[in-house]
Amino acid sequence: MQPFLSDNFLLQTKSAQNLFHNYAKQMPVFDYHCHLPVKEIAQNKKFTNLTRIWLNGDHYKWRAMRANGIDEKYITGSASDQKKFDAWADTVPKTLRNPLYHWTHLELKNPFGITDTLLGPDTADKIYASCSEMLQQDSFSTRGLLNKMNVKVVCTTDDPLDNLEYHQQLRDDNTFNVTVLPAFRPDRAMGVGNIISFNQWVDRLAVLIDQDITTYKQFLEGLKQRHSFFHEMGCRLSDHGLEEPYAEEYTGSQVSALFSKVRSGQELGRNEIRIFKSAMLIECAVMDCERGWTQQFHFGALRNNNSRAFRKLGPDTGYDSIGDFTMGRALGRFLDRLEAKDKLAKTILYNINPNDNEMIATMLGNFQDGRISGKMQFGSGWWYNDQKDGMERQINTLSNMGLLSQFIGMLTDSRSFLSYPRHEYFRRVLCNLFGTDIENGELPSDFDLIGNTIRDICYNNAVSYFGIDPEGD
Repeated sequence: MQPFLSDNFLLQTKSAQNLFHNYAKQMPVFDYHCHLPVKEIAQNKKFTNLTRIWLNGDHYKWRAMRANGIDEKYITGSASDQKKFDAWADTVPKTLRNPLYHWTHLELKNPFGITDTLLGPDTADKIYASCSEMLQQDSFSTRGLLNKMNVKVVCTTDDPLDNLEYHQQLRDDNTFNVTVLPAFRPDRAMGVGNIISFNQWVDRLAVLIDQDITTYKQFLEGLKQRHSFFHEMGCRLSDHGLEEPYAEEYTGSQVSALFSKVRSGQELGRNEIRIFKSAMLIECAVMDCERGWTQQFHFGALRNNNSRAFRKLGPDTGYDSIGDFTMGRALGRFLDRLEAKDKLAKTILYNINPNDNEMIATMLGNFQDGRISGKMQFGSGWWYNDQKDGMERQINTLSNMGLLSQFIGMLTDSRSFLSYPRHEYFRRVLCNLFGTDIENGELPSDFDLIGNTIRDICYNNAVSYFGIDPEGD
């Protein structure tokens, strides 16, 4: 019986242990999609206590606490930081076999070095005090943590209207050796389902470009200006958060008329919204291709299901779930429209519903072009799938229906500076799968062959794929 969270955690064979300790463990981290607040990196923020860095904004933990009967006062409410942490510590022993139990103790182990104590009501005070004290050290500031976790590249998620002032500060700061770049997230540029919010966003765009925006052509010109600005600031990725792909038939005059209708304050019908979004996805994709960017799509989340909680707390507070959207046919049409014009950029697709794994993996295979290795990527297990079972399912699907060797690996997709052990978790799962195959005689015991493939998946493939080499800066 292995002790919990030993050096060989999740590594069930000698071959897996060899692959992890000698090939995967020391590889740097390329975090090509996350939601870290760049302001906190630029200002090298120190967190006053463990609650502020660990519980604030973490809807995974919030959902578990609610399920454990914790009052909202101790989750997102007015309770003190200490009381909120105590409520989380009360919950942790109830998370057995939930990935939160693994993540919690991995994050206490790295970076805090807590390896011999489980978090619970009886240990909460000691852990809270010890970790909060460590957070005051320079090595536990935001930059210190990134260095401690061996992070080399961070790509944040940014609205096109962001002035990127904190990215500029980091570009000008030669004392920090982590490459931090923006990523272009134009969701609000196609959010015509809420015309008040959309028109306010367009008005802000007009101010930024110093030009009235009354026509669809002017709108696209303004968006292209922001795209160019992001490119100048080092951006090489875009990202879209969508319920499903949109690929309705449309004409330019039709979309122009819909834009004018929205700008005059008129609501669009359901099909009109789909048409507008279909056009905008193509326009954004063409911009990405012409700039040599990578486009990312996150599909399938059913958001804000609890209307009362949404009114009280707003979005991204733990009330989203896996959706059951039909995606295959529309996704194929969307990708084919771009491919037919030779305007299909490097593409990463993430699905929240694991039932779509095989569809996504096989769809991507239709559009590999023989010019770019792994051009079409099946993104790592996302959101509810970034746990052991979800990662294994994604890796096995990609192995069976694509080339795992070309995979660009894990990301955090997180708002927390303590989430980087997810890369370690992924690497242990990956090495265990390969190691099991070696032990079963399904793969050769050529550790350099397999170990170097693992190194590529952990880091090298991402460097090559995105064309961002922090060692070459």
